[in-house]
Amino acid sequence: MPILHFQMLARYNSLANRRLYEVCALLTDAERKQIRPAFFKSIHGTLNHLIIVDRIWMGRFAGQEMPWAGVDAILYDDYDELRRARVLEDEFIEAFIAGLDRDFLVGTITYENVKGTIYTDPVNLLVAHFFNHQTHHRGQIHDMLCQTEIDPPVLDLHRILRA
Repeated sequence: MPILHFQMLARYNSLANRRLYEVCALLTDAERKQIRPAFFKSIHGTLNHLIIVDRIWMGRFAGQEMPWAGVDAILYDDYDELRRARVLEDEFIEAFIAGLDRDFLVGTITYENVKGTIYTDPVNLLVAHFFNHQTHHRGQIHDMLCQTEIDPPVLDLHRILRA
């Protein structure tokens, strides 16, 4: 059951990101990069943050620590490059989740967080967190879109998977 659930979340993640990026593409570059009251300062900054953290977690799931320049780095200044990277990342995530097995999900992962603290957590909790983190920051982008002239997209799981 958890494997099917995570596979559903991976599909939702890809579709929600695609829908969000389609709407964000309607903004000018200046609007996407406008400083707003948000953790990562802008829509563009938050979209970059999601790719950074996805890569960190996917590396951890694969047993590797991924190099990173900080969770607020701008990996892709160009929106079209960022969008292409997001599509590739989502394809990678879906493929990884499609190959999950029970043995992996009942294990633990030991990792160092961004502050240097070492944790050992259950994999099934970390995979759930991985998708929840995406949803959390998509919600922040949704709020920032409400501060523009562009209507934010519907991102409800049941509506996206039904479409």
